[in-house]
Amino acid sequence: MKKKDIKILLVDDEPDILEIVGYNLSNEGYQVITGENGAEAVKLAKKHKPHLVILDVMMPEMDGIEACEQLRQNQDLEDTIITFFTARGEDYSQMAGFDAGADDYITKPIKPKVLVSKVKALLRRLKDDKASEDIVKVGNIVINREEYKILKGKEELILPRKEFELLSLLASKPGKVFKREDILDRVWGNEVVVGGRTIDVHIRKLREKIGDKSFKTIKGVGYKFVI
Repeated sequence: MKKKDIKILLVDDEPDILEIVGYNLSNEGYQVITGENGAEAVKLAKKHKPHLVILDVMMPEMDGIEACEQLRQNQDLEDTIITFFTARGEDYSQMAGFDAGADDYITKPIKPKVLVSKVKALLRRLKDDKASEDIVKVGNIVINREEYKILKGKEELILPRKEFELLSLLASKPGKVFKREDILDRVWGNEVVVGGRTIDVHIRKLREKIGDKSFKTIKGVGYKFVI
């Protein structure tokens, strides 16, 4: 999908944010639709069916959480990615956002270049999600993407979110080497500043739970999942 065909709905009650963020996204070639409150977000989303919605949490008339809940009830928007703008340190907003059905969050303030990178990472999920199935079977491992469940034989494993996403990514294409920068981009998506050691720690934990032989390190490059 070309950038000019991608619609992004940006909703915030601060005119400066709409102007700055909207300018940077438009400058990248995306179609940008803007709104100033949650009620307007719901109305505009129904009309334009955006690929990505960026919502502020605290807004007049209807806050971002309620707007997200309403958007998630609309079947026409089930493939739409929803992310929140949250102030730094607002953990409760991030938790509430995920509970309401959000896919991710962006912490304010954010530099324009980092914002654009984040948006690119989020939009990449459109391609990944449509290309992948909800149930992935690899050897004796069954990954249920919808329910965030892992079956190893008859044993059910509950993994932390990032471990699940990392396993899901690697197992989506057994034998393929995923570069470290690609893993960071797809699993962490620039949401926090992390280094290569973060991946190593998560791989180590997965090896303990899934099996050491299932993961192969390609020195200086990345990792792959093997059957």
